[in-house]
Amino acid sequence: MALRARALYDFRSENPGEISLREHEVLSLCSEQDIEGWLEGVNSHGDRGLFPASYVQVIRAPAAEPPAPAGGARYANLPPGGFEPLVPPAAFNPPVQQLPPPAAAEPFPLPPAPYSGSYQPSQGSDDDWDDDWDDTSTVADEPGVLGSSYPDYDAAGGGGPTSARYRLSTRSDLSLGSRNSQQPGHLHHHPGGGAKSSATVSRNLNRFSTFVKSGGEAFVLGEASGFVKDGDKLCVVLGPWGPEWQENPYPFQCSIEDPTKQTKFKGMKSYIAYKLVPSNTGQQVHRRYKHFDWLYGRLAEKFPVISVPHLPEKQATGRFEEDFISKRRKGLAWWMDHMCSHPVLAQCDAFRHFLTCPSTDEKAWKQGKRKAEKDEMVGANFFLTISVPTGPAAALDLQEVESRVDGFKSFTKKMDESTMQLTHTANEFARKQVTGFKKEYQKVGHSFKGLSQAFELDQQAFSANLNQALAFTGEAYDAIGEFFAEQPRQDLDPVMDLLALYQGHLANFPDIIHVQKGALTKVKESKRHVEEGKMEVQKADGIQDRCNIISFATLAEIHHFHQIRVRDFKSQMQHFLKQQILFFQKVTQKLEEALHKYDSV
Repeated sequence: MALRARALYDFRSENPGEISLREHEVLSLCSEQDIEGWLEGVNSHGDRGLFPASYVQVIRAPAAEPPAPAGGARYANLPPGGFEPLVPPAAFNPPVQQLPPPAAAEPFPLPPAPYSGSYQPSQGSDDDWDDDWDDTSTVADEPGVLGSSYPDYDAAGGGGPTSARYRLSTRSDLSLGSRNSQQPGHLHHHPGGGAKSSATVSRNLNRFSTFVKSGGEAFVLGEASGFVKDGDKLCVVLGPWGPEWQENPYPFQCSIEDPTKQTKFKGMKSYIAYKLVPSNTGQQVHRRYKHFDWLYGRLAEKFPVISVPHLPEKQATGRFEEDFISKRRKGLAWWMDHMCSHPVLAQCDAFRHFLTCPSTDEKAWKQGKRKAEKDEMVGANFFLTISVPTGPAAALDLQEVESRVDGFKSFTKKMDESTMQLTHTANEFARKQVTGFKKEYQKVGHSFKGLSQAFELDQQAFSANLNQALAFTGEAYDAIGEFFAEQPRQDLDPVMDLLALYQGHLANFPDIIHVQKGALTKVKESKRHVEEGKMEVQKADGIQDRCNIISFATLAEIHHFHQIRVRDFKSQMQHFLKQQILFFQKVTQKLEEALHKYDSV
């Protein structure tokens, strides 16, 4: 008889490979053996996938005693397994479509997946790395440069390095816990429960989810451990509107100017270099687009709960055309403004290296590049660098956090739809101005000129001024047509540049929200285990504390997004309306000039 189970609770699938359950629903199990707390089966809709083993109860048929055979020797020569059933089991159970097992299911046990990031540098001649950038040397090989791994200093032994670096750990290893109890100060440890625990929070079987790849799962489950320097700490503080990132004590801006075409390899390779001038140093450096691209990749990998602004799109052809270069420079200027305005990104070591390393010092650039690429505070270890408020006043209510995040999720979805609609409308309107409006106004101007030329056939002297006025009216409409063609550069194009930047931000937030939602799911599961007496309260509290860190960071990032959004759209709409007013003033002035020509008729 096929294995069956009855759902005890409702379960809603959130990841590929999972299926949803309804309370009291009867399912067919593929196997009674669970994998890290998950079972595989088929629900009443015929969907096959994974679901939590604790959400169902296996239905076991009562074992019946077989009737004693009449005539003991009659069946003595049957095989041990007995007869094959005359009716196959499928006759009693609806046929199940055999789907391939989900790709996320891995053999037990499932190791924590390292962060691999969704960012992939695109290929193309504009962005290819030079061979001399990717030699085999590393920063660790260079003298005087901080390596990628740090020795585990004993806090009791003293020494200089421990005063600047702190070892943080969320591992629930008992031996580490005893060691921690004997060492004061720098070695931090989150205890994870004693030997009486009989249940653990399960891992996601989908090892390709953002929650897993970002390191959020490993951190919440207490598997992160690493050294944190004082300068690496990212502080979340409580502001008047809730959690927010601590402000950058030394704010600055950076201009992007003078894109110039340069060559190398005796003119065989050409590229565009942009001049960057940070306000805090005043020292200019030159960077190619591939440098921006490299930096974006490092930041997107390091900060899973921060929205790193997207770069302007690449272009395979026409890279050296003036219009494309100008448009890219404006997009990079918006990108740089958002980077400098973010309290965390602006202080990142890789970003500082990008802004300050002299363009001519190839060795220093390589050292900084290798150091950034060997940064250990990524993935699960990144969350160790986040410092959050403590005390009763800073306690987070998980239901309130979930409600706020759900509200923001709905907001971003609606904003994304609106920005796409506005982009389409603005682009279509700009196209009409450049082509349609210009053509129509010049057609009107040409018609007035034609009328003037017809009137000139009349040689009466008193009509000369009228002919001139008509000709000027035609010229005025020609000029107005040109005004329309040039105007989108002044008002609509900047609006569309801003919308493109925010569409990148809006594309980032689903992954950020997914990390926070994954952490909340682990907290709910741990609370259920506590209620069932399968997990100690201390261990569940540790999971909730680590979830709170992710929640604080997510709410801080949401606050920063809203804050910068209000600033940007206020400024851009003011600019747009001022340009519109100037445009119609120019049109009005040209029409008034044409009107005054008739005063002398």
